[in-house]
Amino acid sequence: MAKPNYSEHKKFHVALDCIIFGFDNGELKLLIHKRKFEPFLGYWSLFGGFLKSGESLDDGARRILSELTGLEDIYLEQLFAYGEPDRDPAQRVISVTYMALIPEHRYSQEYSRRYGAMWVPVKELPDLIMDHNDMVVKGLKRLRKIASTQPIGFELLPNEFTIPQLQSLYEAILGEQLDKRNFRKKLLSMDLLVKLDEKDKSGSRKGAFLYKFDQKKYNKLVNNGFNFTI
Repeated sequence: MAKPNYSEHKKFHVALDCIIFGFDNGELKLLIHKRKFEPFLGYWSLFGGFLKSGESLDDGARRILSELTGLEDIYLEQLFAYGEPDRDPAQRVISVTYMALIPEHRYSQEYSRRYGAMWVPVKELPDLIMDHNDMVVKGLKRLRKIASTQPIGFELLPNEFTIPQLQSLYEAILGEQLDKRNFRKKLLSMDLLVKLDEKDKSGSRKGAFLYKFDQKKYNKLVNNGFNFTI
């Protein structure tokens, strides 16, 4: 059997495309921008970039997110690969998708202006380039699945939040209405929220108490067999 010869195989690019979810005013949103180069110059696109020589896929995705958003230490998960030969009219490009969760208040307007970025409600998503719409559909499906079994929803909220804000978030992710009383009872019964003395009075004069998610307690409970379910 002949030994493989790398020089006989045509090289291709590996792209890392990021499905960046955010949450604001009761809506699940996606961060997109208008592409600044051909092909598809001026068309709506996910954020992404090419993998560099010498870096892993995860390191490349973290680098791209840091360069394009200025943020680090955010939730990031590798999802799917897209490898149709003609998906990119310029060259053969294999794309690996990543899902990122960013609290919208942390994303600087400076980066938005620099890259022509915009938060768009997922329900109002425009046509994106190539197969990016399919990437979003699959990313949303994955988000809904893990949000029901892991407390990743807290990644999209400020450190301090109210129960109504938390319920609004999960309704936006799951795409369905949740019973107010049952949701509150279930969340508080898990004993993962720390009630603060302060209130958020932006929604009413009476206000709603603020809470914080206890990550250390959650980790300890998971080690003892705890299952998070919404």
